[in-house]
Amino acid sequence: MSGFAYNPRMAAYRSTLVHGGVANADPHALVQMLLDAALDRMTQARGCIERGEVAGKAKLLHSCVIIIAELCGSLDLAKGGALARNLRDLYEYMSRRLLLANVKSDVGCINEVVSLLGEIRAAWVAIAPQVRTA
Repeated sequence: MSGFAYNPRMAAYRSTLVHGGVANADPHALVQMLLDAALDRMTQARGCIERGEVAGKAKLLHSCVIIIAELCGSLDLAKGGALARNLRDLYEYMSRRLLLANVKSDVGCINEVVSLLGEIRAAWVAIAPQVRTA
């Protein structure tokens, strides 16, 4: 399936790290964890495309679409105004690009979404000090 063999001990360790991080995270950190997870999975999906691993690519890109849907669902359109609506539109665009990447095994689509989501992540990280002191 992938270049990394499944290791049950490593999977258990990773699961413990993730669940421990989620339990102790504030809402801002949770969003950052979702952004990081999506970016990580897109990187892995690119590798799957390069190696011709269709099933792995599909699973990873599906996971990215689910994460982006969660990010979109977490937006407060009433309070967030134009910014929240623009983010919603961008998340929907990214989901469509990832679906196209899956269908066509197009690394370019993935790279585009990585770039867009990377910019959102950078802005999210930059506001962390302000959010945590509020």
